[in-house]
Amino acid sequence: MRVDIISIFPEYFAPLGVSLIGKARDRGILDIRLHQLRDWTHDVHRTVDDTPYGGGPGMVMKPEPWAEAIDAVVASGAAEPGGEAARPRLIVPTPSGRRFTQQVALEYAGEPWLLFAPARYEGIDARVIAEYGESLRADEVSIGDYVLAGGEAAVLVIVEAVARLLPGVLGNAASVTDDSFAPGAMESLLEGPVYTKPPVWRGHEVPPILLSGHHAAIARWRRDQALRRTVRNRPDLAAGLDPGELGEHDREVLDEAWRAVRSEESVESAG
Repeated sequence: MRVDIISIFPEYFAPLGVSLIGKARDRGILDIRLHQLRDWTHDVHRTVDDTPYGGGPGMVMKPEPWAEAIDAVVASGAAEPGGEAARPRLIVPTPSGRRFTQQVALEYAGEPWLLFAPARYEGIDARVIAEYGESLRADEVSIGDYVLAGGEAAVLVIVEAVARLLPGVLGNAASVTDDSFAPGAMESLLEGPVYTKPPVWRGHEVPPILLSGHHAAIARWRRDQALRRTVRNRPDLAAGLDPGELGEHDREVLDEAWRAVRSEESVESAG
């Protein structure tokens, strides 16, 4: 997969040279190219922003340097052998975009080429998205309901989430199928707790079932823990589970978990 990132802070992406992502780059699985947006400005101050039309606080990133940068990146792909018709998918991180989920990460992992345009200030002039919306399938995405100083951190999150899904990136490909939010009948469940050696640490014991060697019982325990953790930490996901996909034991565990949560809430409200 090829990944291009245009930013006024390309040095922000040094972490993409380490760990699994760095190894994937070394092995040629991932081709990450960084670009300085200011290289496509034409004034002495290398200006990339201006005041917003209609007034208001902050500054807005100008469309001209973004368009020139995007056009240049697209042209570079067309100039490569066999790339005459190649076009990237444009991704713009923004708090006002659609939610970035594991399903979206899987969608992006199926793309051969991604182009990221992380904004600063109050964002990028909306005409840039209008210009490339159809031709590059421009996609505005949000990694959460909060605001960052810029989109670079969001790009790091998205690239790592997508890259680990590419074949050959993870040492154990089965790890992806056990992820929280992994596709499947119970895709809305969070992953349960995990343990390793030693069996006792500072007085904390590994649950005996995990040492039993009884694979069916272990699978059942892990599912129960996932159900309980989802109710406790993401009740919105638990409330959306389809009863038709749940067995009788699943429903019993969920009922018990919901009762525990309501009991805790009533104690807190009474206090």
